Amino acid sequence: MKIAIVGGGPAGLYFSALTKALDPGHEITIYERNAADDTFGFGVVFSDETLGGIEHADPAVYAAMAAQFARWEDIDIHYRDTVLTSGGQGFAAMSRKELLRILQERCAQLGVQLHFCTEAPPVEQLRATHDLVLAADGVNSAIRRQHADEFGPSLDVRHNKYMWLGTDKVFEAFEFIIAHTPYGVMQIHGYPFSDSGSTFIVEMHESVWEKAGFGDCADRDFMPGESDEKSIALVRSLFADVLDGHEILANNSRWISFTTVRNQHWVHDNLVLIGDAAHTAHFSIGSGTKLAMEDALALAACIHEHDDLPAALAAYEAERRPVVESIQRAAQASLEWFESIADYTEQDPEQFAFNLLTRSRRITYDNLRLRDAEFVDHVDGWYVTRQDSEVTRPPMFYPYRVRGLELVNRIMLAPMDMYSAVDGVPGDFHLVHLGGKALGGAGLVMTEMVCVSESGRITPGCTGLYTAEQERSWATITDFVHSRSQAKIGVQLGHSGRKGSSKLMWEGIDDPLDEGNWQVVAPSALPYGPGSQTPRELTEADLEVIVEEFVAATHAAERAGFDLLELHCAHGYLLSSFLSPLANTRTDAYGGSLEKRMVFPLRVFDAVRAVWPADRPMSVRISATDWADGGTTVDDAVVIARAFAEHGVDLVHVSSGQVVKHEKPAFGRSYQTPFADRIRNEVGRTHDVGVIAVGAISSHDDVNSVLLAGRADLVAIGRAHLYDPQWTLHAAAEQGYTGPGAVWPLPYAAGNRKPPTGRTDGPPPRLELVRSRGTERRRRWLPA
Repeated sequence: MKIAIVGGGPAGLYFSALTKALDPGHEITIYERNAADDTFGFGVVFSDETLGGIEHADPAVYAAMAAQFARWEDIDIHYRDTVLTSGGQGFAAMSRKELLRILQERCAQLGVQLHFCTEAPPVEQLRATHDLVLAADGVNSAIRRQHADEFGPSLDVRHNKYMWLGTDKVFEAFEFIIAHTPYGVMQIHGYPFSDSGSTFIVEMHESVWEKAGFGDCADRDFMPGESDEKSIALVRSLFADVLDGHEILANNSRWISFTTVRNQHWVHDNLVLIGDAAHTAHFSIGSGTKLAMEDALALAACIHEHDDLPAALAAYEAERRPVVESIQRAAQASLEWFESIADYTEQDPEQFAFNLLTRSRRITYDNLRLRDAEFVDHVDGWYVTRQDSEVTRPPMFYPYRVRGLELVNRIMLAPMDMYSAVDGVPGDFHLVHLGGKALGGAGLVMTEMVCVSESGRITPGCTGLYTAEQERSWATITDFVHSRSQAKIGVQLGHSGRKGSSKLMWEGIDDPLDEGNWQVVAPSALPYGPGSQTPRELTEADLEVIVEEFVAATHAAERAGFDLLELHCAHGYLLSSFLSPLANTRTDAYGGSLEKRMVFPLRVFDAVRAVWPADRPMSVRISATDWADGGTTVDDAVVIARAFAEHGVDLVHVSSGQVVKHEKPAFGRSYQTPFADRIRNEVGRTHDVGVIAVGAISSHDDVNSVLLAGRADLVAIGRAHLYDPQWTLHAAAEQGYTGPGAVWPLPYAAGNRKPPTGRTDGPPPRLELVRSRGTERRRRWLPA
């Protein structure tokens, strides 16, 4: 093929070298507008996984790179006059300038045509004269902008400011330096890339940046290649103690707001986006160069493996997109953590360090223990001092107290609608469902949404608490939980609102009933989605009736023996729809501003709290975001949580979405945990309110990570409990924990160890005369 590449960075160079090596018959030309020895930035970092791919794909390139590597395993976290170190991480870094030199030389050896200081011909001309054109022109890609309709780019400009700098101080490890300055919190991301220099990235929230006067320094246009010397002088002054007499090095260094680049498509006919032109991921979880070179490797391989170019390009995007999106989700969590770093500066050093290391959710409690058991033992030792316990145990198995309620552990069965009631009466299914999870070790089991009236049901199969028969049936279930397990049981009260009169989930989720339907109500006459029933707008008289229904259901819940009551203000049901501007367009006292939209949910809460026993806690479940333009955001959720806290709520259960049919949630592992984290740190600490995290949390490892990092106080496990009703007890067995946080029911006690599976070879024989002392998990970069 005849291939043109616009951009002579690592992506374009490495792709060219690999493709030319696989088939010397390809004619490949690279156009780079800068000189060969121009480069911006200092060091680049690679993971062991990426290096393994590079070594396999082109040993010559790998060997040249390996000769330049600075290697180390430690991360140092400087915080509040302490330094905590975690080892076993595994880093390799090198000078970006050296990397480009190696790749340029390899391309020249293989016969790739390199044109430096040369603007590429118009892209349409290249497409007409070449079989394949690569847009490797970076984060500000002109080609992507020119073909925006085809690629569908999304550019998310973030709230932190950062500057790439270098220093002649050679760090021994990856350094996170958290500085409390008169202007606010600033942080340094530093790491060595050679025996003579280190990367030195300074980052801070834009509000801190303005207070420090950097905005005044940067308030002018800079010439190409020019650095912001006034800002650099101020950075040098602020971090003089870190530099310890060493110099700051500049290279086109000026303030940047990180932009997350996403594209709906990476391929348009014979035009392909690669590297930063296609996607970016925040520098706090790794190098964009790493992603670019992985792209190059995958694209070269796909072209080699397919005889048909369209098939090769489709395979490239299909292979790389899931990998990149996973990294971008982790990067999003990381960058948001650093944007909110000031929220964590009240944490003790041990918790702060663990929180920082696990911020992206790619590193977890168990994973960190594998890397550095000594570090995790140290953090566990700190955590036990914060609990009412003298014995260290996995974080999930410490007790939790709220008002007069004590839970034996931090695990909660998430409320999940079962759609299996008859006339609102829970039956044998509900006894087995909730009783089984209580026997399975969860500290708190929650009912599904229990509806406060017949017309407030979601479906004909939903449970209620508005008749004596329903109350008696619930009492049977609570009696079983209390008499046969250590668990407590909570009831979630709610009203379906505009999402009522719907089919059972497995018949068509949120679809209206074909027959037997009833009139649904809402704050405004807006249907939930296309095809949904249009609700009747509630009057003041209607609102008073609904308040009375909630109060009556609360009395019934007390008589039925529930230990905790949760008010369902999430997922687009009645109280949730009052909170969302997408469902509530009223112009009276119950609509308009967020404060007015909160009036009715808070009125219901106050009425329920007034009659619910004072020694029994109340929680509220909220949707932290509507996942839709114009809807509630996490900023709104903080205000909503604070308002409920001020009205006396004990726990905030943080979910998201399901408010409008056209939502676009960003699903992923533990994807709602950052919302819980923010509410706990902005509201929970100041108002003594607990926070429950929920949403795609399925492993005990993730649970322990959430709790130890201070992101939540309890963790609700949903679908994993459907898969394994004994989820909590099995988690204890897998972690080797026995104790008061996970007590097996006596009839089940014989099964408290994981059974063997298949044949094993048994214990290995002793073949060492002197046993090894174990692998040293700490390693620094100490060049000669």
